[in-house]
Amino acid sequence: MIAISFVVGAFCSALAGFIGMTVATKANVRTTQAAITGLGPALNVAFSGGLVMGLSVVGLGLLGLGTLFLAYSGSGWDIAKVINVISGFSLGASSIALFARVGGGIYTKAADVGADLAGKVYEGIPEDDPRNPATIADNVGDNVGDVAGMGADLFESYVGSIIGTMVLGAAFIPGLTAAGATDIAAVLLPLLLAGAGIVVSILGSFFVKVKEGGNPQKGLNMGEFGAAGVMAVLSYFIISSMLPGEWVVNGTTYTSLGIFWAVIVGLGAGTAIGLITEYYTSTHNKPVLGIAGQSVTGAATNIIAGLGVGMASTGIPAVILAAAIVLAHHFADLYGIAIAALGMLSVTGIQLAVDAYGPISDNAGGIAEMAELDPQVRERTDKLDAVGNTTAAIGKGFAIGSAALTALALFAAFMQQADVQTIDVANPVIMAGLLLGAMLPYVFSAMAMGAVGRAAGDMIKEVGRQFAEIPGLREGTAKAEYAKCVDISTAAAIREMILPGLLAVSVPVIIGFIDKNMLGGLLAGVTVSGVLFAIFQSNAGGAWDNAKKRIEGSITIEGKEYGKGSDTHKASVVGDTVGDPLKDTSGPSLNILIKLIAVVALVIAPLIA
Repeated sequence: MIAISFVVGAFCSALAGFIGMTVATKANVRTTQAAITGLGPALNVAFSGGLVMGLSVVGLGLLGLGTLFLAYSGSGWDIAKVINVISGFSLGASSIALFARVGGGIYTKAADVGADLAGKVYEGIPEDDPRNPATIADNVGDNVGDVAGMGADLFESYVGSIIGTMVLGAAFIPGLTAAGATDIAAVLLPLLLAGAGIVVSILGSFFVKVKEGGNPQKGLNMGEFGAAGVMAVLSYFIISSMLPGEWVVNGTTYTSLGIFWAVIVGLGAGTAIGLITEYYTSTHNKPVLGIAGQSVTGAATNIIAGLGVGMASTGIPAVILAAAIVLAHHFADLYGIAIAALGMLSVTGIQLAVDAYGPISDNAGGIAEMAELDPQVRERTDKLDAVGNTTAAIGKGFAIGSAALTALALFAAFMQQADVQTIDVANPVIMAGLLLGAMLPYVFSAMAMGAVGRAAGDMIKEVGRQFAEIPGLREGTAKAEYAKCVDISTAAAIREMILPGLLAVSVPVIIGFIDKNMLGGLLAGVTVSGVLFAIFQSNAGGAWDNAKKRIEGSITIEGKEYGKGSDTHKASVVGDTVGDPLKDTSGPSLNILIKLIAVVALVIAPLIA
């Protein structure tokens, strides 16, 4: 039955990605068409395309989990067994997330880095120029990595947080029964909160609007923060109607108000991490302007500045996550941490819509360039794209924060299922597990970065071959062989994701059967190390990207103006090229590593208890 749950989870995650990519592909060209009319219509089309991905993820996630829960509950099993079998759904979602996030990240960055270097640096032609054979693979890659990949990532977090909360909620059954409430109320609560979050995300989408000449970021923030505010109010009424005022389990008193505050902590932490990410990656803020300023003296100083911004950006999110964990635990023990993760993810529908809007806007700009439309159309799509870079960075920050809390919820569920009482770091076996866990994100990232480098090298050679061998390609009188570049990205993605995938799945199984306490140490190590390393990579890459965008839009540094084609711009392109695989491949892939190891540990927990 775990295997059936696995297949259903994999199918739902893949279907959500398929629907999202299909609609995003259609929305790309429609956004370009709408940009001819104005900025507002273009934003509406791009956001609506992203909203399909967001609602597909939360809808199919909740539908799959709810259906399995109903089916297994009718079999006469006790609730603990039902939830353990359902955990296979999360493992299935994780397997697709591994394929979409890691494979998709390799696909998109092999194309992007290859297209950028071959086009801008070696051949001296503009971005998205149809003469560049890699430009179509680059556009396809945006949909693969940033729409389907991000969707699969948040799908995994979404169902993982629900299942983790359900596992911990089962421990409340004796106390809830004694208090005269529904015995499985704490098990059903995450499903109800997730359902309310879908409705709230739809309502929030109506707030996303922008006038001609306005700032798209304000419209997107209005929808996102509006949805979070409504969810906060709604969750109070759902929790107070589902749970009694207070109940006692193993001598500890829990209250419905405490669980409500834990949800608010999660919502607040998700919003705060998003705002901090926006600060470090937005084109108008000091970190990005600092990187742009350092580009004047060359690529080396650009890269040094970007690394510094990435490292500094881990500080405040770490404090926010630490405070969220302590507060959520204070309000409702381990169940509080799990419900805080769910609170953070309750508005995933609109959060993912805001994120998927980015690649749609990016591709709309590429299509405007290739179709040789009025320069004003490209200006409008670039305005959407610049905001899209920031929303994508915010989305990655949100995904990393939710991965941290989801992994903690699954970690707590694992300890309960495997009967691990404490994680004592003075125990050498547990310390060994901690070190092994802390090492995994670095090895995993190295594999992903190496894969991008190799595939991008193949892409550059292919672009060079076509320019050398196809008469008239450089002049624009002949057509490039786009399919060959798409094939290079596809083959690299499938080939290169196998080893990282095996690492993520096999290590927790091997360590678990050696010693369950060592596996507990491994989970702690991979979560702490992976979260900070992921924030560093994602924010450094996002800041480099927007520093390049800032220079392309013309920037004045110490009284002198710099723009496209200048040496400063070329230095920023090098920094952006280094940052691309960090922010779109290895950084986001660590979310999958963290959660996949935790899910595998939870699934094997009954076997090693």
